[in-house]
Amino acid sequence: MIQRFRYKFIALSTTALIFVILTIIGSISALTTYRTHQEVKNVLTILVKNDGQIPQRNIQVGNYQPQQFTRESLHQYRYFTVVTDNQGRVNEIQDDHITTVTSQDARAITRRILRHKEDNGRVYYHGVTYAYQWQKSQGEKTIVILDESILMTRSREVMNTGLMLGLVTLVLYTIVLVLYSRRAIRPIIQAEQRQKEFITNASHELKTPLTVIAANTEMQEILNGENEWTTSTKQQVSRLTKLINNLVSLARMQEQPTLTLVPVDISQVATRVATSFKSVVKTDDKQFNVQIEKELFVNGDENYLQELLNILLDNANKYCDPNGEVDFTVGRASHSKNVTIKVANSYAEGKDVDYNRFFNRFYRADESHTKGKKAGFGIGLSMAQYIVKMFNGKIAVKYTDGKLAFLVTLKESKQKV
Repeated sequence: MIQRFRYKFIALSTTALIFVILTIIGSISALTTYRTHQEVKNVLTILVKNDGQIPQRNIQVGNYQPQQFTRESLHQYRYFTVVTDNQGRVNEIQDDHITTVTSQDARAITRRILRHKEDNGRVYYHGVTYAYQWQKSQGEKTIVILDESILMTRSREVMNTGLMLGLVTLVLYTIVLVLYSRRAIRPIIQAEQRQKEFITNASHELKTPLTVIAANTEMQEILNGENEWTTSTKQQVSRLTKLINNLVSLARMQEQPTLTLVPVDISQVATRVATSFKSVVKTDDKQFNVQIEKELFVNGDENYLQELLNILLDNANKYCDPNGEVDFTVGRASHSKNVTIKVANSYAEGKDVDYNRFFNRFYRADESHTKGKKAGFGIGLSMAQYIVKMFNGKIAVKYTDGKLAFLVTLKESKQKV
């Protein structure tokens, strides 16, 4: 269990770091891409306002003067200008600031731009992205076309650099976390170990006085006969003995190493458990509905599987309403390769119960409903949950149609014993 907790701690910490890294890299990449697009837009605006030429005066975009654009800095951009008439015929091509585009390419790109019928946008030609903007003046249309591949390459380089740094950071962080995780969770390990030792030692210490009390009670009955006081004492001794045994069983389950799972015939185990509970359930005029599909196998341990079913059926019988129903169903899941176990019981007062706390140790769902006739300590469901975890399964509880139902999902095993 400690090893599983350690792995979960490492996984959660690494996942949190991945989320932070991706958020940072994503934000930087988005900001860089946005600024690149704004730069392209500003360059095109400057060139279009000056008929495709680098201006001779101070450069302005709208009502402000950008500091990053000067006459010298504009020479770094690769662009060309095409002048067309109103019918779309090319009158002039100015390609002094680009060497990779021929006149034929310029005409082909211009035709694509004119088909878009928008005064700005982007076109793709031979694997290159060109941003464009045009304006009309004196019966002509001046189109400035800018090769933005160099600018976008810078954005991609920023993103790739961020990803590389993030990956290196993640690897180093994971290595350090693996090396020091045991030290980080050492207080939790020590606290849990002390708790287990306390439960085990206290249980052994309590068994001796309970044995003495039981023996004294029996002797008193032999000498003076049985009465309501001796009967009550024996009942309380029995309850405390059961509590101690449950606590020891739970502590031992948690102390043992990872359980070796083997194929178990759950149909056979469930049938055996249902048969043993049949007479118990029907004592209070309850109806016991059993439906078990044959030849189902799951990966688990037969003894623990039987204990799991005993706990669920005992809980259902204990909290079932008088003259109610207890349902026990074992079958294949309809849309997955799983085996589902459903144990449900009639529980009219279950609407306002906090089902999320059912698996807490010593939790009692409804003291007013159970007082006096439902003996228990809230250990059983905690044990059931731990057994299901050992089987790599899932357990859930829900309340529908006046019934409280526990649903267990286990992976089906195709290998038969």
